[in-house]
Amino acid sequence: MPKGELLLRMKLTFLGTGTSVGVPVIGCKCEVCCSPDKRNHRLRPSVLLEINNNNILIDTSTDFRQQALLYDINRIDAILFTHAHADHIFGLDEMRIYNYLQGGTIPCYGNRLTINRLREIFRYIFTASPDSTGVPKITTHIIEEKFKLFGQEIYPIEVYHGDSKILGYRVGSLAYITDCSRIEEDSLLLLQGLNIFVLGTLRYKPHPTHLSLSQALEVVARVHSRRTYLTHLSHDFEYTKVSRELPPGIHLAYDGLELVSE
Repeated sequence: MPKGELLLRMKLTFLGTGTSVGVPVIGCKCEVCCSPDKRNHRLRPSVLLEINNNNILIDTSTDFRQQALLYDINRIDAILFTHAHADHIFGLDEMRIYNYLQGGTIPCYGNRLTINRLREIFRYIFTASPDSTGVPKITTHIIEEKFKLFGQEIYPIEVYHGDSKILGYRVGSLAYITDCSRIEEDSLLLLQGLNIFVLGTLRYKPHPTHLSLSQALEVVARVHSRRTYLTHLSHDFEYTKVSRELPPGIHLAYDGLELVSE
């Protein structure tokens, strides 16, 4: 089990807590999609992790430009990718402005499959001439074990998204796992002793590639985190109603929610 290193300060901001189609869903007139409660409005999934004045983005959501403007994100120091599905990567081109603002490249991390797919999908980035100003300047790094970023150890947590192996991440006493349908025993061991656990939970009914609410609660019971926040939420979940039904210590995340951990 990893022991979290002492952090001067760590803050997690939920930039998007929705599914691949977001909430409201286009064309849907259900109670949640029509809700005036902003906690029921969910952009595509991404979070910002601030560690000792460094900004680490986890996934480049399809909605990243909107998220950056909403939450005044003026610097990106590194990107951790969970996997290469569209809702988690299609904001990558927005990194161009950060290259300009920061005057340098941005390192991106993921497993081998994710990095290979990024290089295929965004081929124009990696085949552009070095002096091109119209594409993001990024470097890619394949993760095969724990590594250090800005002096802090990052633990990749392998989970299953259907039949695909993707990554969640543990940093200190905080862990973030989004699209997930199964977590094996060795990964569960890496999730013990958390203060904050973020877990993807799609809907009430079972799904072939995502945890349902009942399945997510079973995982949470085995992790024993002090606080748990459910994310990657569909329009099944009305914030106030579901919040009242959840066990103590378990919460629905919402866009703009900030969590601080030491």
